[in-house]
Amino acid sequence: MKISIKVVPHSPKEEMTKQGDVYTVRVREAPVQGKANEAVIRLVAERFRVPKSAVKIISGLTSRNKIIEIRTG
Repeated sequence: MKISIKVVPHSPKEEMTKQGDVYTVRVREAPVQGKANEAVIRLVAERFRVPKSAVKIISGLTSRNKIIEIRTG
């Protein structure tokens, strides 16, 4: 499954919400040395109840807008 997300770094709280077809992922980490991407992967894995290894950023590694692939089953 592939989902589109928009990342909001430096957020006071971590959460994942959905508006239409796009998820908004708010993380506390700064977008430095991949810290925000790690937090995004962790939150997506928790939300979809899959291991972190099943979540992969396939597009937008250095952008706020990303395409995430989630492997299930």
